[in-house]
Amino acid sequence: MSQKDIEALFNPLDNTVQLLRNEIDFSYLEALTETGSNLIEKSIPDELKNSLDPATTDQLMKTYQSIDTAAMEPEDIRKALQLSILKGLKEDKVQPNHQMTPDAIGFMFVYFIEKLRDSSLANMRILDPAVGTGNLLSTVYNALTTAKVEVEAEGIENDDLLIDLAAMTTRLQRQNVKLTYQDALQDLLVDPVDLVVSDLPIGYYPVDERAKVYTSAAKEGHSYAHHLLIEQSLKYLKPNAFGLFLVPKLLFETSEAASLMKAIQEYGFLQGMLHLPKELFANEPSQKSILILQKKGDKATQAKQVLLGNIPDLKNHQSMLKFMEEVDTWKKENL
Repeated sequence: MSQKDIEALFNPLDNTVQLLRNEIDFSYLEALTETGSNLIEKSIPDELKNSLDPATTDQLMKTYQSIDTAAMEPEDIRKALQLSILKGLKEDKVQPNHQMTPDAIGFMFVYFIEKLRDSSLANMRILDPAVGTGNLLSTVYNALTTAKVEVEAEGIENDDLLIDLAAMTTRLQRQNVKLTYQDALQDLLVDPVDLVVSDLPIGYYPVDERAKVYTSAAKEGHSYAHHLLIEQSLKYLKPNAFGLFLVPKLLFETSEAASLMKAIQEYGFLQGMLHLPKELFANEPSQKSILILQKKGDKATQAKQVLLGNIPDLKNHQSMLKFMEEVDTWKKENL
């Protein structure tokens, strides 16, 4: 990974975003989506061109023509786009549920996936039912591709700006990703997948009638959307396959935990829950964990000892090495 290559994409992206915003009432993220799409096409739509000063159009086109993303590594592209989106999230003051999954967390997902996935699979289908900007899905996709796995991915998102961003970023990285703009808790036209990964949005699901079809639904009032999405994800996993979810640390300490646990046991097994380092979060209520579930199947059994504990500070190499050894031991004894 080259910092020079990352900056070689981030800087012109940022410059073109500012050029667009100087003349059109775009938010940063809207302008980023537009300029990223223009970069892919190496052209500017006529509708947009008619709203721009000709000198600005010329300057934009020169910039787009000067960038050769085909010569860049997908992971360098992802990093540059991540910097751009982070800047946009800050400038646009985006709500917490729309924030990007940090790389430190994404890389922990990759670590557990490498430990858990069926290494005999040369091809894998991945689903993210709450794909957001696509950063977590892209992180996992690039890691599997580097491991010589052919990946086909799907993402579901019900926010139009976020799915536009995800479409732009995955296209720039040349990823085989199908994105669908819909409520992920409705019936999905998704074939069974080998892996689910998701940074789940936290909060209540407003459509009570739809929530009632889920085992994890609340008996009264609105149900937790993240509970329903966990159950929905289990339905679309292939037998024996794993789902990894970023969830609240106190997931199983709410009044609705029993119904969530019932739903998990209906479709699969709770194999692990690892609390992420508190240093990654602004305060205690915002702390998250990685939940590891496995779909029932002929090769899947409930682990004798569920993998529980705290992931150490990622900067503490000795503690991380010890933690990884403990995970290896757990896997040999339980899976």
